[in-house]
Amino acid sequence: MGETRLPGGVGNTQKDPARFASLYDGVVSKIFDVLPDATWVYPGHGGDTTLGAERPHLAEWHARGW
Repeated sequence: MGETRLPGGVGNTQKDPARFASLYDGVVSKIFDVLPDATWVYPGHGGDTTLGAERPHLAEWHARGW
């Protein structure tokens, strides 16, 4: 899925709303909608986290646009 990252948001989409929507929708549908909260994520940027720690912030990521 290219440059997806957690914690704190999806990867850099160069402030392009279409790129952000595509990346965000992919992360939600292919990761958050499929895997349980206990799933550990080892991102290329930032510290390790779990989906359960990140899930409550999805609406914030969406509203922020990055």
